[in-house]
Amino acid sequence: MMDDKPQLTTLCYIKCSDEYLLLHRNKKENDLNEGKWIGVGGKMEPGETPDDGAVREIYEETGIVLSKNQIQNIGVVHFKSDTWNDEEMFLYKVELASKPELIACDEGTLYWIQEDKVLSLPTWEGDRVFLEAMFAGETDIDITLSYEGDKLVQVIDHKK
Repeated sequence: MMDDKPQLTTLCYIKCSDEYLLLHRNKKENDLNEGKWIGVGGKMEPGETPDDGAVREIYEETGIVLSKNQIQNIGVVHFKSDTWNDEEMFLYKVELASKPELIACDEGTLYWIQEDKVLSLPTWEGDRVFLEAMFAGETDIDITLSYEGDKLVQVIDHKK
């Protein structure tokens, strides 16, 4: 049974030079992101702010220790689905001067991917919408992505 209220989550894209740190979701059973390449992040804990959740999730999945002033909230993605629970994903970008040591992640394998290769990897169809906006330098993304199964059926840009 799906919840009435959307799950609050964070999704963080970490950049160093011209590469992004992506998580190839290949380790967790019953993973709605199985086989996809995504940023790091996850569910926010009760009482946690989006910034706190982003910093915690980055640390838990990568071992990278950041402060809230090192992360940039660049928007929100409203994920609507007829199959999965709806989500309000707070979208973050982080720019690092050098590549840090990474830990093993139990949800997938972490890879540094050239920016010009990111959109060619298997991911959610709607992720390409906000990734293109992020690559173009947008910092106020506010979109709704509606899915039927794995098929993107509607994109609403709330700024237009």
